[in-house]
Amino acid sequence: MLDEKPQDDQIAPPEQPKQSGEYPTWQYPERREPQWGSVTKEGLVVGRGPNKKVIPPDEVYHLASLGCSVTEMADWFGVSQSTLKYNFGEYIKKGKEHIKNKLRDAQIKTALSGNAAMLIWLGKNMLGQSDMPVNTEANEPLPWTDNDIPQDEVGAVQDTD
Repeated sequence: MLDEKPQDDQIAPPEQPKQSGEYPTWQYPERREPQWGSVTKEGLVVGRGPNKKVIPPDEVYHLASLGCSVTEMADWFGVSQSTLKYNFGEYIKKGKEHIKNKLRDAQIKTALSGNAAMLIWLGKNMLGQSDMPVNTEANEPLPWTDNDIPQDEVGAVQDTD
């Protein structure tokens, strides 16, 4: 008797999870066998009183490494930007460095595969190269004076006018 499955008409529909008033009420489409669960997070507790939130540092790092701004991350976790920066500044910094390194690596691979535009761009930005070379020696005045020119050449230069 215990191994018998209940008939479809005997199964009570599951209750939808309770939702807090700060978010819109979601209407879930009916499913045959819906399964609800809960998740326990481990992380740093930030905030005071009813505003306490648990924020996992690895999630902060992951969002920063995707290129999310501090504003976007703060909105995602439901905390202020200053709280996020104060508690997770190092994770944000490391995540942003991670995405920069990955982009730099991809750019270099693209350039080395023969992409001329990327080679030029990296040359200008990483190596300080320029389309217009600047020669500092050419900008200095010549050290000659009229006394340095032989007299027979001075007359020849004046005769050509």
